[in-house]
Amino acid sequence: MSENVGRWLRDEIENAILSNEFAPGERLDEMVLASRFGVSRTPVREALMQLNAIGLIEIRPRRGAVVIDPEPHRIYEMFEVMAELEGLAGSLAARRLDEDSRQAITAAHKRCEHSAKVGDSDAYYYDNEEFHKAIYAASRSEFLEEQCTQLHRRLRPYRRLQLRVRNRLSTSYSEHCGIVDAIFAGDGEGARRLLRSHVGIQGERFSDLVASMATR
Repeated sequence: MSENVGRWLRDEIENAILSNEFAPGERLDEMVLASRFGVSRTPVREALMQLNAIGLIEIRPRRGAVVIDPEPHRIYEMFEVMAELEGLAGSLAARRLDEDSRQAITAAHKRCEHSAKVGDSDAYYYDNEEFHKAIYAASRSEFLEEQCTQLHRRLRPYRRLQLRVRNRLSTSYSEHCGIVDAIFAGDGEGARRLLRSHVGIQGERFSDLVASMATR
């Protein structure tokens, strides 16, 4: 099975969990999921392992995969930490930028521009993921890159979902423009501030995310 199909399957199960189609405490049966999505049990098992790794489900002895209840305060705390890590990555990237990193950030930024213009939130999420990974790599701190990537993966369901809030795509891309300008200008503090604001989820944005989780 191709990587794209595997990602599609994982995202579909993820969406069903976030929309409460699969409720907290519900057991996810591999055979039922395989039949529903028209695939074998192997990719279903792989998708469930990925969702277990980010804490959206829990694989329990004798029960299998069980949906976990997402706690809003836990999500908020993860976004707080993510904002600080991303801010640090942006600051270091501005100080340590080389030509390869500049080209990688530029290419990812252009892909984000395209997906934002066509209004494809899922495509934008994955282009946005590459944009942020390019900044992590530009920090030239392997440990920081590992930590950012790990937490980014944990927050994937919620970052994808918040991009569906009205006007968030255009706003996110506009924020990217400022971040790129700061990094390319060598403005470490500016890049730190802009990335913290971009990733941090507070006030109305957090309320919108929680509401979208409750109504989907």
